[in-house]
Amino acid sequence: MTAYIALLRAVNVGGTGKLPMSDLKHLCERAGFTAVRTYIASGNVVFDSAAPEAGVKAALEAELRAYAGKPVGVLVRTAAEMAGVLAGNPFPDAAPNRTVAIFLDTVPAPGILESVTGRAGEELQLGAREIYVHYGDGMARSKLRIPAAEVGTARNMNTVAKLAVLSAERGEAG
Repeated sequence: MTAYIALLRAVNVGGTGKLPMSDLKHLCERAGFTAVRTYIASGNVVFDSAAPEAGVKAALEAELRAYAGKPVGVLVRTAAEMAGVLAGNPFPDAAPNRTVAIFLDTVPAPGILESVTGRAGEELQLGAREIYVHYGDGMARSKLRIPAAEVGTARNMNTVAKLAVLSAERGEAG
């Protein structure tokens, strides 16, 4: 069994995509995942599965589509990958609530940050399948637009750290 973390896109954010975490847990169990645990109400779930990442993603997206009646994006990482995201944070001295990892399905293409607009002091760096952003002045007033992030989902470093701990506690780190 591999410990996985699934991150849902646009769930319980700004009044859209409402999904009670108890329902998410049930959907994961129906998909065949075990030891399912959700973390905060923004679409984070940790579980075990013998399936490969692509199978986990497909199974959960199918359950979510049946539940919501529309596609719900899911980004998946193993426990080891989530630990790597945390360790790879290029802004370790920055406030963790002002630093995010934007999770993507694929490796960011070289030059992908050239399409970023509205930059006003934010720092950006590429990760393995992430884009790290440090919002020095906070996210609330930022005008930053990252086109590549439209298919991803962001979590701040506090959440990344907690998910790394929760998934590592499951035993095998994928």
